[in-house]
Amino acid sequence: MRYDDFRRSDNVEDRRGGGGGGGLPGGPAGIGIGGMIVIGLISYMTGINPAVLLSGYDAVTGGGRQTQQQQQQPSRQGAPNDQMGDFVAAVLGSTEDAWTKIFQEAGRRYEAPGLVMFSRATRSGCGAAQSAMGPFYCPNDRKVYLDTTFFQELTTRFRGCTGEAQACQFSYAYVVAHEIGHHVQNLMGLLDRVHQAQQQSGSEAQSNALQVRVELQADCFAGVWAYHTQQRSRFMDENDVRAAMQTAAAIGDDMLQKRSQGYVVPDSFTHGSSEQRQRWFMTGLRSGQISACNTFQAQQL
Repeated sequence: MRYDDFRRSDNVEDRRGGGGGGGLPGGPAGIGIGGMIVIGLISYMTGINPAVLLSGYDAVTGGGRQTQQQQQQPSRQGAPNDQMGDFVAAVLGSTEDAWTKIFQEAGRRYEAPGLVMFSRATRSGCGAAQSAMGPFYCPNDRKVYLDTTFFQELTTRFRGCTGEAQACQFSYAYVVAHEIGHHVQNLMGLLDRVHQAQQQSGSEAQSNALQVRVELQADCFAGVWAYHTQQRSRFMDENDVRAAMQTAAAIGDDMLQKRSQGYVVPDSFTHGSSEQRQRWFMTGLRSGQISACNTFQAQQL
């Protein structure tokens, strides 16, 4: 993935302790807090309190649970200077440029979200933001929350990408673009409508099924971002796409459940299977069209 010519977004709020943050995962400066993240993801996949631990649920419901004392860190606004901060600001800038163009073509104005980089824990408009939750979007304050040590865990523990850190950069960008996809859904009013439908649903299985459609659409929107960014800057190649497919497969509900408990419970899915996540990302990447991402009317996910 080549991102040198990406515009760096100033909509980054850096709450990481100590100011720096090190290099990209896989290098000597990568610092992991794998225990918290692994516990959080496995707890989610086994069905233990997903409303607290899983970012996707919070993206729809708005969260609001205070589970522990958060860090009170001074924040710095604007594109960070360290390698990881620069990468995140570049990816965020590329999403802003892509979605601004897409919204303009539809006769609408894109309102860019903020992105908070933090370490271990912080506050969000949806309550506590913890590393164990993974990256998530909060519709209440329209911000993405990201502890970038998640990228390290995605690579090392969940085998969501293999090879040098540079080879995994598109996988990391896909994760950010997925969360931005939730922001797009919020701007379109989809998150509120799904939340209402979930409240009216007759069972947890029905609520989960709606959540799957939310998450798969966010995967598709990540593909739409990649399509438009590729048209502008030719920033990725076939190896990058393969890396994203490996990531989508690694974080599919069925794969995570098999690893954590040895069997699969489809009714408890909230993000979709590996095959579904791969297919919907590719749908967005190949079409570049929001209309192709209508998971809510798709008869077969």
